[in-house]
Amino acid sequence: MSTPKRIGAVARELGINPKTIRYYEAIDLIPPAQRTPQGYRIYTQAEIDRLAFILRARALDFSLDDIREILAFRERGEAPCLHVAGLVAQRITEIEAKIAALQQLRDDLQHLHEQAAALPLETLANKDCICHLIENQRLIEQKEIPVRG
Repeated sequence: MSTPKRIGAVARELGINPKTIRYYEAIDLIPPAQRTPQGYRIYTQAEIDRLAFILRARALDFSLDDIREILAFRERGEAPCLHVAGLVAQRITEIEAKIAALQQLRDDLQHLHEQAAALPLETLANKDCICHLIENQRLIEQKEIPVRG
């Protein structure tokens, strides 16, 4: 059996701040740490492995609630992989929707940029509004404000 490690050593090993470990303990993602007689937190290899799992799950953008649920499956003696597969499928759908929304935003901004390049300078310099491009985007798209051509 390996020797338990103090929080600083664990944090360095995992590449995180010790505050992160204390936070995961405070929200019950990891059990309360054992303490040395001097009061230092110490962690077994099993606890370090659990922390590493949490960090990998976070890197995959699982929420802390998702991770808590996955860990609860394991603690009940159930394999969480089917549940995780469902979460992954759900996340893929969410990500695809975000990608589509970002692509639409990019297209909208590209179109606005092209329109800005075609607007007369006196229109852009109009001091009656905050920003003519944003405030009158609909009018520009409907060609109610003339563009240079």
